Amino acid sequence: MKEHASLEQLLAAKEILICCGSGGVGKTTTAAAAGAMAAITLGGKVLVVTVDPARRLANALGLEGFGNVEKQVPPEAFKEAGVVPRGELWAAMLDTKESWDALVLRHAPDEATAHKILENPLYQNVSGRFVQSHEYIAMERLYELHSEGAYDLIVVDTPPTRNAIDFLEAPERMADFFSSRLLRWITAPARSRVVNFATRPFYQVADRILGSQFLQDIGEFFLSFQTMYGGFIERSRAVTRLLHDRRTTFLVVTTLQAEPLREAEFFIDALGDRHFHLGALVLNKVLPGYLRDPAAGQAAERLRDHAPEVAASLGPDAGDPGQVARVLTEIADSFLRFQVVALREAEQRAELARVPDVVATVPYFDSDIYDLAGLLDLGRAIWEVPATAR
Repeated sequence: MKEHASLEQLLAAKEILICCGSGGVGKTTTAAAAGAMAAITLGGKVLVVTVDPARRLANALGLEGFGNVEKQVPPEAFKEAGVVPRGELWAAMLDTKESWDALVLRHAPDEATAHKILENPLYQNVSGRFVQSHEYIAMERLYELHSEGAYDLIVVDTPPTRNAIDFLEAPERMADFFSSRLLRWITAPARSRVVNFATRPFYQVADRILGSQFLQDIGEFFLSFQTMYGGFIERSRAVTRLLHDRRTTFLVVTTLQAEPLREAEFFIDALGDRHFHLGALVLNKVLPGYLRDPAAGQAAERLRDHAPEVAASLGPDAGDPGQVARVLTEIADSFLRFQVVALREAEQRAELARVPDVVATVPYFDSDIYDLAGLLDLGRAIWEVPATAR
């Protein structure tokens, strides 16, 4: 039996919501909408963190700019949207470099070692590119924010789906890197000036191509970096535990188009294989329910079959009866084609609904979501309605 009938009930029992999905399905907007609805109805302090490079979140929340430091959505924005929230909504966007700097300062054994790392010429490049640094630092930042206890709910907007798998595995991979043979091999020349016979040919070639100073910089950098081993290992394991904690849940966003749907199914399976809690599935841009009504389909068939009579009954003001009949036939056929798609969507939705606690559908909106009022329209569509009723 599923524990929660709505997203509202689900988030009332959770402290972290991690939103996942492929690009272009509305994941960032859904994350922001869920956070906004939580702030309005559940109260407390809610934080939405995006690790997606797109900056649409700032525009939708009415923020002129935000980064690693959390920024509150102005109460005036809610007032303009016609609501009075019970709580507060905050937002932040991950700054990878700034977060890595803070991480080094936190885990280095002393201030001198920390500054030695930060000042190394390789650091700027390495901190942004090696070992899934963006994904790892996102998990590190999530852990830090949760540990501080300043927020009642943290909503995380992840990178697109297959990258989000890296996002989940980053803490474990970082721990593996710090205990790897590769790191010991890289740091060997800095540990000792004696290079064994097996590695000598490599270093002789590398010296000629890169220069001995470059190799020395690499070795010294990683040797300094390895001094943070204990802190990284302990923290990465704590992050992994947090992702599996009963207070953490995942929300997958998708449309029912073929490619995004395959991505969603892939990610749902990945979550299950890794024993993460899939709390909700949001199906975006779903055709309206009236298209599935058998009576509506029968009406469309009658209109198509009797288009000439209907056209004639409209009188001369409607135009040429033959042209009107063709238009009515095309309208009826178009409705019936949409009905086929809507019925297929319903079958796909029923199949997907077997896994998560909550399944919510979002219809096509007449315009793009660009402000808080639009976010709340989307939020209401996913918030209260039980899965069985949508």
